[in-house]
Amino acid sequence: MDDRNIILVGMMATGKSTVGAILAEELDYELIDLDAVITGREGRSIADIFADGGEQAFRSIESAVLQEMLQGDRRVISTGGGAVLAPGNAEVMLEHGFVVALTASEDTIIERVSGDENRPLLAGNAANRVRSILEQRREAYRFAHCTVDTTELNVAEVSQYILLRYRD
Repeated sequence: MDDRNIILVGMMATGKSTVGAILAEELDYELIDLDAVITGREGRSIADIFADGGEQAFRSIESAVLQEMLQGDRRVISTGGGAVLAPGNAEVMLEHGFVVALTASEDTIIERVSGDENRPLLAGNAANRVRSILEQRREAYRFAHCTVDTTELNVAEVSQYILLRYRD
């Protein structure tokens, strides 16, 4: 049996947290939601971290927590959408697990995040911000071992696809 971590990357609202929970349960692995670990340790929301120190301060914290969480086995790690942006993070993820990129269509992402006040990168016009972030990160998730488009799939279908690839 494979004990490698499964690391979920991808744009916000592609299903990383939801799929991560299903995979962890199915495999009896520890579930780690990187954003939840960060907010728990910092004692404040991601929006507050952004407000206080900017995106760069958040990315620094995120990278340190990611490095630490990758030091175990049998974990499903759901990362934040921008965790791949910091130098070295993609390489360390590939080194310590099976990396899965979740994607979704632009319209699907916009629909899923509309009305979500807890996403600091979407302040202002969410649809325009989603389009801009998608464009900026177009190549950022290509390093993953496999990619799953979640637009037309339910959580169970996405999870089963990942498990098949992971066990290959």
